[in-house]
Formats: sequence, C-alpha cells, structure tokens
Amino acid sequence: MTSTLDSRPQDGSDRGPKPLISGRRGHVEQFSVYVFVIVPFLALLAAVPLAWGWGLGWVDVALFVVFYYLAGMGVTVGYHRYFTHGSFKANRPLKIALAIAGGMALQGPVIVWVADHRRHHAFSDREGDPHSPWLFGTGPVALAKGFWHAHTGWLFNRDQTNAARFAPDLLADKDLVRIDRLFPLWTTISLLAPALLGGLITMSWSGALSAFFWAGFVRVAFLHHVTWSVNSICHMVGDRPFAARDRSANVWALAILSFGESWHNLHHADPTCARHGVKRGQLDISARAIWLFEKFGWATDVRWPTEQRLARITAKK
Repeated sequence: MTSTLDSRPQDGSDRGPKPLISGRRGHVEQFSVYVFVIVPFLALLAAVPLAWGWGLGWVDVALFVVFYYLAGMGVTVGYHRYFTHGSFKANRPLKIALAIAGGMALQGPVIVWVADHRRHHAFSDREGDPHSPWLFGTGPVALAKGFWHAHTGWLFNRDQTNAARFAPDLLADKDLVRIDRLFPLWTTISLLAPALLGGLITMSWSGALSAFFWAGFVRVAFLHHVTWSVNSICHMVGDRPFAARDRSANVWALAILSFGESWHNLHHADPTCARHGVKRGQLDISARAIWLFEKFGWATDVRWPTEQRLARITAKK
C-alpha cells in the first residue's frame, strides 16, 4: 500500500492560479523562528571553547552522530527526495517515520518545508525563489548580501509560501497534516532524547546535560548550516556538468555531511531523480538509504538514473 503522495507535482511547476504567498507569520511563529535559528547557533559558537576545556566525551560524539543521521536523513530522504519530489513511493510506516525524522531536524514542519522547496524549484534563482543568492545582483556587495539571504536571512521573512498552491497533496494526507501540527513534539523529542540517553548511559546528570548540549543544540545547529549551505554555496560555486536552468552546482566538500545533497547540479537538472551523485566517486548516502528501503520492500517505483536520462541533461560543451 502506498500513500496519497504519489500523484504530487514533481518539480513545483504546477503553480495554477493560487497566490504565491498565503499570509504572514504571527508574532509567536516569528519569535519561534528566531529561537530555532539563534539558540542552536549560539550553542555552536560555544562548542569549540567548551570542547577544549570541558564536557565532550565519546557518549556525546556517538549520540551526536546517531541523531545527526536520523534527523539529516529525515530531511534529505524524507522531506526532500520523497515528500517534495516523489523520487520513490513509500509504504505508510516509512512515510510516517520519514516525516517524524525530518521534523527532528528543527527545520520546520513537513508541509511548510515542502511548500518552500517546491517554490524554490518553480522559480529557481529568479524572482519568487525564497532563497536564491542571486536576487540582489552580481557585484561583491550584492553577492555578500545574497549569500546571507540564501543561507539564513530568508528564514526571517514573515511571508508564508502558499501550501495550497505548492503542496496540496500533503494537505490532503491526514497523516502528514497530523505530523505537521505536532512539530513542537518532534522538536522536544529531538532535544530531550539525547539528554535522556546520555543520562542513562553515564548514569549521571552531567552526562545528560552534556548530551543535551552536544547531541541536542550543537547537532541541530550543525545540521542547520549544512542544509543551508546547499541553498547558498551550491548555488554560487562548484561544477555544473548538467544542464539546469539555474546556477545550481556540485560542491564535493559538502557531500558526506549533506548525505549527497551537495551534488546539487544534477538535482536541479533532474529534480525527481532519487540519486544526486551519479558520477563515479560521488558518494550519495541518501540514495543508498533509498536503495535499502527498496530492498526491504518499503519503497517502490524508485526513479533511479539511467544512461538515457543522464544523456538528456548533460551540459553541452
């Protein structure tokens, strides 16, 4: 049994007559955005001196990695390749698990995230793109402003992407509407579960506090900035072997940390492809996870790259 997401628009181009923006965030929502962005970032800034003088142990490192992978793959495999682009079909348990795991990245509820990203593809690097670094010009000052906007600044814009226009399939899915509304719960679990495990493993309050800091706040901030680097860096510099209609590029240095998302040029040239790193040596951990889901029978109709598919989008020299 597959979910109702299988007939979704694949690249954000089915825009229809609905408005681009559905309204503006209220004061509480806007304050929450500032908290989710700034507090983990402050923890990240504090991480280096704290690691030097106190608190970073193997339990913290292990929990950091586990929760980084869980939440990160929830975003890359779930929010991005499945919910946004329909790169494969998922059975109901996998659909629910991916939506919850993505919520634990603290990057927003699933429907909001998907609507923003489909809008990005519909207007990539043009007016209407919520986070293009090229919206202010090509001079040094304009690009510096554009980098800030693409990386973090766009998050503080109070305009809300119209989910009825960009994610009607998700709005029609009762499971996802419920999970979307429970985003505060996934946030709480994402921050407190590492603390609980750290306390139980070390049998100490100091172990719980240390895990809360490292595998909670620092992990969230680190994942935030890796994800946002795909929005900013991967639209400014890198290789462009495939013919995309925007400035998306491949940045090899981010490949492992982003689970393969930084092979971004292929993704924009062929958004529904389940694998982004298609050339020899291009590690794509998200694609490997989808491959495993397919082997277990949890994922079907996976849109794998083929020679014919790649030949159509290869940039002409």
